[in-house]
Amino acid sequence: MLEEKNDNLQEADGKLEIEINDSTQENAVEKLETETVAEIPASDTETEAENTAETTESNHQTALDAITNSNAEESEDETLKERHDIPMQDYDTFSLDALVDELKKLINIDKVMSVKDHIEEIKKSFLLQYNHLIEEKKEEFNASKQDPNEEFEYHSPLKSKFDEYYNVFREKRNAHFKHLQTNLKSNLENRLAIVEELKELINPQENIKDTLKHFNDLRERWKNAGAIPKDKYNHVWNNYHFHVENFYDYLHLDREARDLDFKYNLDQKQKIIARVEELVNETDISKSFRELQDLHRIWKEDIGPVSKEHRDTIWNKFSELTKKIHDKREVLFESQRANEQKNLEVKKEIIAKIEVLGTEKVNSHSQWLVQIQKVEALRNEFFAAGKVPSEVNEETWATFKTAVRNFNSFKNSFYKDIKKDQNDNLNKKMALVAKAKELQESTDFSATTPVMKQIQEEWKQIGHVPKKYSDKIWKEFKDACNHYFDKLKEHKSEENVDEVAAFDNKKAYLDILRAYQLTGDHKTDLDAIKAHIEIWKGYGKVPFSRRHIEGKFNKILDALFEKLSLSKKETEMMRFSNRIDSLSDSNDTRKLDNEKIFLMRKIEEVQNEIFQLENNIQFFTNTKNAKKENSIVLEVRKNIAIHKESLELWKDKLKQLRNLGQE
Repeated sequence: MLEEKNDNLQEADGKLEIEINDSTQENAVEKLETETVAEIPASDTETEAENTAETTESNHQTALDAITNSNAEESEDETLKERHDIPMQDYDTFSLDALVDELKKLINIDKVMSVKDHIEEIKKSFLLQYNHLIEEKKEEFNASKQDPNEEFEYHSPLKSKFDEYYNVFREKRNAHFKHLQTNLKSNLENRLAIVEELKELINPQENIKDTLKHFNDLRERWKNAGAIPKDKYNHVWNNYHFHVENFYDYLHLDREARDLDFKYNLDQKQKIIARVEELVNETDISKSFRELQDLHRIWKEDIGPVSKEHRDTIWNKFSELTKKIHDKREVLFESQRANEQKNLEVKKEIIAKIEVLGTEKVNSHSQWLVQIQKVEALRNEFFAAGKVPSEVNEETWATFKTAVRNFNSFKNSFYKDIKKDQNDNLNKKMALVAKAKELQESTDFSATTPVMKQIQEEWKQIGHVPKKYSDKIWKEFKDACNHYFDKLKEHKSEENVDEVAAFDNKKAYLDILRAYQLTGDHKTDLDAIKAHIEIWKGYGKVPFSRRHIEGKFNKILDALFEKLSLSKKETEMMRFSNRIDSLSDSNDTRKLDNEKIFLMRKIEEVQNEIFQLENNIQFFTNTKNAKKENSIVLEVRKNIAIHKESLELWKDKLKQLRNLGQE
């Protein structure tokens, strides 16, 4: 390296002057441009020491590179410095609504590039969740669609809001870049021109005062030259500082002025080192690293060189402290990576649970709702679990989507079968709707009413239909049934007038019947009783709530039959005939059918009883004392005769009832 020519500094007339001959300057420049270090063979010990030194140097350089790269990026766009004031959040844990709200808040920040990284993280998290939602909706659509030509469509107001806000950010960002690119190129050219002028400062023909003034002008111009492309940052700054240091080191400047400048610069850099020593103990590592970036920028851009004797020492001290903070930051990153690994394990467990739910068979809608709620809860847990290591992020996300997709496919297969059943139910209910509409105008109320009640019962027994048809067909069915029963109600209202009149007539006739006296002539009295019955029947039906009058009439008849001394069979048949006529007049076919079933069962019971008694007789007649029938046998024969008489009565009743149905 060149040595300063201090001997040439002389004081004359109170002015500091410098003598530099042409050869001195030429030699200095030539030596600067051509100086190299000769290669000297080293011993093993020396080599090991050199390797250790190189490793240390490499570690220091890694820390410095981290700072330099960040500063280079921020130098290109100074708005990036402000991003440190906005903490980066784990947006993967946000819901879709929360992500949209956060995006809306960030786009209102004036310095758009200070939130660029945040917005891109929000976009990534939003699209991951939203695309997953779309896939689920599409699978549900494919599983439930009826028309094979129907295409899937899904519109989300939330997605529309997100797109609107993101477009605002993109427009702001594009305008910013357009303005930035316009200036970067010209700023770079200005800085390169300043570096070239620095090279030309070594001019022995120029007065030292003019040179110093020119030098200070260049430094001021450099400070105000503006941002340059980040890929040129290090090269341009290193060139600038190289020539600034050369200006101090290799030109014979005013020693006092130079030393004062060196001393000031040294003091400033020592203050920075003192602050960095405090930052080493700062608990908020991210904060200390951000401030360290700013201190590096000040060291490099705002403070000039120091004397050669302190230059390496102070720089090594600064880089060593930088490495300590960088190492603490790496420990923080390791801790974050450990947390990401824990998050990965949590997400793997969640995926495993979803995979199990994708194989559990359930056979009802209510049970599937429980399963769906479980998966939804696991989905929320998955998104809230936080970041995983970047190298497995895509794989983890793909596995999660596959697990959810398999569950949905499993679920959809169940609902596909339900859809088939629901379509069958739809066809059945549509048939009932058609039948109800066909009968709704009928005036044959006695025949139609039981049918309408029957189809209402059938409707209740049929299961669910597809939801989109449910309300429509229920309304059609209900309207048809209501229309018919409203007509029936109107008809009954009209009939009620006649029924009330029939009740009044029958009530008055009871007094006549109570006063009736038998003549004593069997045939005459029997004909008279039959005539009374016909007159009674001729009055017609009475209101349902007043049918007790029929019981009073039957009691009077029973008393007359007893006085008439009819046989038991004749009396019973008369009573039965009157009862059947009453049921027939009421048009209650159900009661008539029940009566027929009752008679058939009684006939069967009596026949079985006769068969059993006859078997008992055979047992007794096969014994040694068969010639002399004892009292038990006689009692059995008597019971058989009674049962046969009863059987004939039941058969006659059934015959009469069947004849009524044929009329």
